[in-house]
Amino acid sequence: MIELAFSILASDFAHLADEVAAAERGGGTIVHVDVMDGHFVPNITFGPPMVKALRPVTKLPLDCHLMIENPDAFIPEFAEAGADMISVHQEVCRHLHRTLQQIQQHGMLPGVVINPATPVETLIEVLPMVHYVLVMSVNPGFGGQQFLPLALDKIAHLAELRHEMGLNFRIEVDGGVAHDTVAQVVEAGAEMLVAGSAVFGPGRTEHNAQQLLKLARAAAPAQD
Repeated sequence: MIELAFSILASDFAHLADEVAAAERGGGTIVHVDVMDGHFVPNITFGPPMVKALRPVTKLPLDCHLMIENPDAFIPEFAEAGADMISVHQEVCRHLHRTLQQIQQHGMLPGVVINPATPVETLIEVLPMVHYVLVMSVNPGFGGQQFLPLALDKIAHLAELRHEMGLNFRIEVDGGVAHDTVAQVVEAGAEMLVAGSAVFGPGRTEHNAQQLLKLARAAAPAQD
């Protein structure tokens, strides 16, 4: 099933509840929260207080993408704030298996993320324990970047591995997912589409979400 995980990083923070509601009306089914610390990535965004503020305004799952240097230290706080899903970067976790276990033990769905320069093979050992794999199709840190086509091979590779290993993790993609790239991403095998700039626009959020999903579903394999 193709799902739109709309990234609130591109929304109007002064009207966040309205923005989330509009994206949800447009068919968005996951709220994507980009957490950046200014160390692992060159930007600072928000943390558990934002998740806590979002929790009462939507019943949708809150998908927290931790672009931070020490995710283990914050997992309990995100769980307490109301996060449903947490993804951590392979590049930053010294004990990736343990970090993913910790996410699970706190009642959240664990995900793992790889940057554009990180090979899919680095994830083989943890694929059986993750709910989803997030493929970065830009170098993380800022919204509105151009899609990197090398991500398509990674998505396809993950889809093959999933089949070969008899697993059912989902494939998420984040970065430059827009009306002109979404079909390629879905054809490669992605099912959870993170989009920010392509969704949020003054008075057009609901329409943009609908159009993006329409293009994605048109490109999806028959079983979807």
